[in-house]
Amino acid sequence: MTTPVNRLRPRRSCLAVPGSNPRFLEKAQGLPADQVFLDLEDACAPLAKPEARHTIVKFLNEGDWTGKTRVVRVNDWTTEWTYRDVVTVVEGAGQNLDCIMLPKVQTAEQVVALDLLLTQIEKTMGFEVGKIGIEAQIENAQGLNNVNAIAQASPRVETIIFGPADFMASINMKSLVVGEQPPGYPADAYHYILMKILMAARANNLQAIDGPYLQIRNIEGYRAVAQRAAALGFDGKWVLHPGQVEASNEIFSPSQEDYDHAELILDAYDYYTSEAGGKKGSAMLGDEMIDEASRKMALVVSGKGRAAGMQRTSKFEIPEA
Repeated sequence: MTTPVNRLRPRRSCLAVPGSNPRFLEKAQGLPADQVFLDLEDACAPLAKPEARHTIVKFLNEGDWTGKTRVVRVNDWTTEWTYRDVVTVVEGAGQNLDCIMLPKVQTAEQVVALDLLLTQIEKTMGFEVGKIGIEAQIENAQGLNNVNAIAQASPRVETIIFGPADFMASINMKSLVVGEQPPGYPADAYHYILMKILMAARANNLQAIDGPYLQIRNIEGYRAVAQRAAALGFDGKWVLHPGQVEASNEIFSPSQEDYDHAELILDAYDYYTSEAGGKKGSAMLGDEMIDEASRKMALVVSGKGRAAGMQRTSKFEIPEA
């Protein structure tokens, strides 16, 4: 019997690592990032890509990636490298790989093509069919227009990722600082983009991930951009430098107070809707009324806290009669 794949893995921090750099690949294993993606696309020069595939296979098979979601970003379908990226990496290290990240996705058909290729490789190699997930990166206007269809294109899809640098270039945005607001626009220029990606993700039970912030030494700038995405409901953000990992993990985790409160709501609602608790549809938890909507909101916060490995510091006490 096939074991169901957990598509909702922790991804508060998604660390980019050049697939052609053994030193960085070694160091990444010891960093507290939830996800590490070994990059064959922008971080690899064209002449370095063929050898980088084999380097990635070696590090996936021999490295210690315990506790991390293991992803490889291949090149996009408009290049000559994509199929070799997928075949070499998945045939060589498919048993030690969680997802393939597909950049510059513009249509659902591009996701379907990757799904078909993965399925053929899995069958050929005797791997579990469907186990390897797909992360779809939205990096231009066409991809954003088609994001709902992209999110529905395959049961392998786990995340929708915003790629700000290429996106800004594709729409002629007047800013050279990736992720920062363009001068002359008084509101948030990314709000529509982020919300459209978030809606497509949530409508299909997928995760939404914000892309990189390229000023790697400006941690306060990184925090500000990450907090915007986290406030909307995004699950995590890319990190390009070890210094960004801690900030991302913190920002995309609930506070201890919020986590404890969410767990209390779940316990209290479970009790009050039970026979022993009076089969109530709503009840009071201290000075707060809780109901089914409260439970749903608490599930989101508690889920993020549990995924982050948080521990409760309080417990629900059944009220005395």
